[in-house]
Amino acid sequence: MCFLKGHVSLFSFLKEENTVAKKYYSQDIPGTLAEFDSDANHGISSAEAKKRLDQYGPNALAGKKKRSMFARFMDQFKDLMIIVLLVAAVLSGVVAQEWTDAGIILVVVLLNAILGVIQEARSEAAIEALKDMSTPSAKVRRDGAVVEVPSTDIVPGDVVLLEAGDVVPADLRLLVAESLKIEEAALTGESVPVEKSNETLQGDDIALGDRINMAYSSTNVTYGRGEGVVVATGMNTEVGNIAKMLNEADETDTPLKQNLNQLGKTLTYMILAICVVVFIIGVIRNPQHEPMNALLIDMFLTAVSLAVAAIPEGLPAIVTIILALGTQTMADHKAIVRKLPAVETLGATDIIASDKTGTLTQNRMTVEKVYYDGILHDASDDIDLSNQALITMLLANDTKIQDGGELLGDPTETALVQYGFHKDLPVNDFLAEHPRVAEVPFDSDRKLMSTINKFDGQFMVAVKGAPDMLLERVKYVNINGELSEISDEQKQAILASNNDMAKQALRVLAMAYKVVDEPYADPTTDNVEQDLIFAGLVGMIDPERPEAKDAIAEAHRAGIRTIMITGDHQVTAQAIAERLGLVEKGRDDAVITGAQLDKLSDDYFTKHVGDYSVYARVSPEHKVRIVKAWQANGKIVAMTGDGVNDAPSLKQADIGVGMGITGTEVSKGAADMVLADDNFATIVEAVKQGRKVFANIQKAILYLMSCNVGEVLTVFLMTLLGWDVLKPVQLLWINLVTDTLPAIALGVEPIEKGIMNKKPRGKNSNFFSGGVASSIIYQGILEGALVLTAYGLGLHVLPRGTNPHEDALTMAFLTLGLIQLFHAVNSKYVKQSIFQKSTFANKWFNGAIILSALIMAAVELPFLTKVFAVSELHLDQWLTVLGMGVLMIVIVEIVKFFERKADQRNN
Repeated sequence: MCFLKGHVSLFSFLKEENTVAKKYYSQDIPGTLAEFDSDANHGISSAEAKKRLDQYGPNALAGKKKRSMFARFMDQFKDLMIIVLLVAAVLSGVVAQEWTDAGIILVVVLLNAILGVIQEARSEAAIEALKDMSTPSAKVRRDGAVVEVPSTDIVPGDVVLLEAGDVVPADLRLLVAESLKIEEAALTGESVPVEKSNETLQGDDIALGDRINMAYSSTNVTYGRGEGVVVATGMNTEVGNIAKMLNEADETDTPLKQNLNQLGKTLTYMILAICVVVFIIGVIRNPQHEPMNALLIDMFLTAVSLAVAAIPEGLPAIVTIILALGTQTMADHKAIVRKLPAVETLGATDIIASDKTGTLTQNRMTVEKVYYDGILHDASDDIDLSNQALITMLLANDTKIQDGGELLGDPTETALVQYGFHKDLPVNDFLAEHPRVAEVPFDSDRKLMSTINKFDGQFMVAVKGAPDMLLERVKYVNINGELSEISDEQKQAILASNNDMAKQALRVLAMAYKVVDEPYADPTTDNVEQDLIFAGLVGMIDPERPEAKDAIAEAHRAGIRTIMITGDHQVTAQAIAERLGLVEKGRDDAVITGAQLDKLSDDYFTKHVGDYSVYARVSPEHKVRIVKAWQANGKIVAMTGDGVNDAPSLKQADIGVGMGITGTEVSKGAADMVLADDNFATIVEAVKQGRKVFANIQKAILYLMSCNVGEVLTVFLMTLLGWDVLKPVQLLWINLVTDTLPAIALGVEPIEKGIMNKKPRGKNSNFFSGGVASSIIYQGILEGALVLTAYGLGLHVLPRGTNPHEDALTMAFLTLGLIQLFHAVNSKYVKQSIFQKSTFANKWFNGAIILSALIMAAVELPFLTKVFAVSELHLDQWLTVLGMGVLMIVIVEIVKFFERKADQRNN
């Protein structure tokens, strides 16, 4: 019985999966209705609908199982850097009894965890937005009657009725399509509404945008009416497939997170090495009079203190602050960052994979060419406002003009009306003066529409449609106001202009008209659309954004490659790409379609992904595959998009960039960053800011790590030489004064000159690349050497008062603190000289250094000397301390000079 039960469950699963996998576009209407036991005129019964709702579940999208706030909070502590800090906090408090230091570390860790939870909670909107896209109710046939039901109650087999303005509630195989047009840009990326049909398609591998006999969930009906039988609901729809990909998409670690993880590993190994070396050396140097047990404990505490001193406990907080400041700067440039690490990731971008519609283009059909009087005109040219082409395109038009001037209707038709407004024609008055009295609606067979309008005491027949279909019905031509019978040569010239515009990816419509004395009693195509007068052609396109071409060129100079990924047709995509400079004119080999991509193996495509700059007629799965192929080549990919179809690839990319104005809530929810102005050029500005953020984090790390190396080396050598060692309160004070304000101020350094002339730093680079690692080492050693020199001079050359050891230790303490402030100036540039105008352009940095220096020097005030166990220094001792700081700058400048010379020789 159990065996049989298992097979029944498997059968149910296969039956449910079949609704997704089956290609209903290639199945005829009777076969589809029979499969779902439905009837075109009666639908299914209410009782059957209830059974199927139990079987298939509600017509809704399922999201990921939400994790508790506590689980999210605990996840923040899985990071290696955080673990190192927590161990350091425990050792500081429990073993070394440095509870203040432990408290500071814990506050930093908790703050970091809270920020992480907030960011994660804000980034889980994609699936919720997909759910919100579904229409609340729909009209269906049940028990032979048309009823309105909640969209969640729709089941496979329901017959759904569609009309203009409706949102398609589920995936449908169309049964009826009367002049039906559906706008599918959010799903396919095609900017023009698709003319639908109920005919059966031939083929098993037809692209989503070419399935004209299907209507898909969450798309919009813009024109006509239709009926369809539901073949998939909920997660089995095409939108549901996108939801699955969003749920299953791998969360890629950002380069920032990878770098911090690497830093955590490096620190762990370094700290363990310090502990072991100090402990061993201390035991070897065992004074005979000290018991071994006491020595072991003493050396263990010393090793732990050094380990704690080696950890830049403020680094996570400083990185967060730098990222937050970068986020604010980007917001000022119309780029809204949803996830902090995305700020820095953009700066590392190698590839910008951009959607076409609404991102590189304006997502608005626009008239670009007009042909009349035998001449092809640019839309920007001055034209005769009384020409019949303009009059016809306004009359044969179903666009609704709202009181505020908003145009509602098919994008192709609204473009024609908008053209009239651009030419300062009083469109509203014109249409009011010439009201429509009859019409012959558009249908997909004849590809024409006609209207009959009152016109100067007579009636004008205005016809627009496909040029080849319309020319068959044209008898006359109007040239400069003179009518004559159209010749074969004139027809050939018209078709040649049509072909020229089509090669430029323009959508071409033809206009014709005639004047009659009386309206038709029974207007049909046979009596209305005959003996027409040719008026002209109009060519339209969704044009490129004017700023996009310059932005692509700037990205190219920065070593960033832009590729176009779109669901639109190949000809349209290639034409826009050529206009934007993405591909050279005629370079067909740089353009590939989704169908061609399906024929390539993953290995081949990964090796040859660089051959292609334009991807046309692609599905959401293709977009994810393209992003993964570039990532497999070690590239950091930024993916831009605005549609539901872009959401999976936005999530898969190293950084997803959504569009704030035209973008769906789904795409914005899946994105790491949203462009408030939908401006492609904003991406390039964001890249610039991202590069600045990385450079500033690198400066902060160089500063903090070299200072910590200097501190550790100082204490280590003091211990090794048997000298007096800096007190815990002194080390803590130095860390508080020098590791906070100066490091944060380095994070707001302005953009370095020429930052966008550099190539992307590459996925294998990290915070220690570009000479940072070697700088940390030699500058840390230099800092330690200068501090020990100050100690030696204070003890042997400049002794004052009764306690030379106290003076020497005070000089070492103040030298260590002040030398780090001098070194903050060095850290503004890894290899460039600080002797340039921009060095002190950052007023926040200048203020931070002055304030920190005053706080550091304040320990010499009489009432604080006992607190910090220091003596009051004399003038020559102060000059020695300051001299060590100046030497830090001079020696580092000399090293940088030779580094630049070496780089020039190598390049």
